Amino acid sequence: MKIKSIGLTLLQFAGVLFLVTFGITLLVRLLPGDPVSTLMPFATEETRLQLSKELGLDANVVQYYFRWLGNFVTGDLGTYYASTGNGGGVPVTEMLAIAMPRTLLLMLYVITLSLLISLPVGIFLAYRAGTRLDNIIGNTLFTLSSIPSFALGLGLAFIFGVKLNWVPVLGYVPIGENLGEHIKTMILPTVSLSIGILVTYTRILRVDTVATLREDFVTMASSKGLSNSWILWRHVFRPSSSGVLTVAGLNMAGLIGGSVFIETVFALNGFGNLLAVSIATRQYLAIQSLVAIVAISFLVFNLIIDLLYGVIDPRVASHRGA
Repeated sequence: MKIKSIGLTLLQFAGVLFLVTFGITLLVRLLPGDPVSTLMPFATEETRLQLSKELGLDANVVQYYFRWLGNFVTGDLGTYYASTGNGGGVPVTEMLAIAMPRTLLLMLYVITLSLLISLPVGIFLAYRAGTRLDNIIGNTLFTLSSIPSFALGLGLAFIFGVKLNWVPVLGYVPIGENLGEHIKTMILPTVSLSIGILVTYTRILRVDTVATLREDFVTMASSKGLSNSWILWRHVFRPSSSGVLTVAGLNMAGLIGGSVFIETVFALNGFGNLLAVSIATRQYLAIQSLVAIVAISFLVFNLIIDLLYGVIDPRVASHRGA
């Protein structure tokens, strides 16, 4: 039964991936204008014809898609062409090798910081639901969630980077080059993205924990004289964390391609920035491959979260096995 379920999930993932990537193929081919002229405005006619062939513009949509797909599964993500050059370009894999680690580290820092703050705060508010303190903190969190991450990033950069000069505002230092400088360059982007996410986690966990505390099995555990810490961990936290787990999985995948504004504000030059520039300069092959990576990230993280459900909440596993 479990093997059948996994096989069905993988089949669904393959279908979703096909729809997403083929849909992107249709979209980029429908864009107005000549991408060859955009990429190489000063190239010779021979170079333009060669580039047109490399981009797959000499084939129909279906042929183009399957040609790209064949290259993608073998690790050829295409070439990124300079918009003012006369020919040549850089393999997308080389640019991805630089951009992806920056975004993955940012994602790791954001999710970790958000969970470290939201989990204790969410549980604390659940145990004090309806009190004045709960209302004050809840209203504060609601106010913070209304601030766009890029606006928050600009504000933090101005205060802590420009006025106080505590941390650098622009640029990125690899973690292996200088750990201290790396942390300094990642503090403001991490905080800027974490605020909205940790507010969401806190509110979800509070609501789910309040609902769990009203369950009969929690009342029964309390009547047996079990300690509050044991009840919290064994009977309350685990079933209440499924909502946060789901959103965290979506956030991890979403941050890969969705942190473009923060990466731009702080000049991190990560994956999101690479995707945005590729769209702006009409890098057909790069767009196709980068969007496929985002789609795969969503599918993989969702699969991991789906598998973790049974570990965190055994009721899920028993329900699926029924």
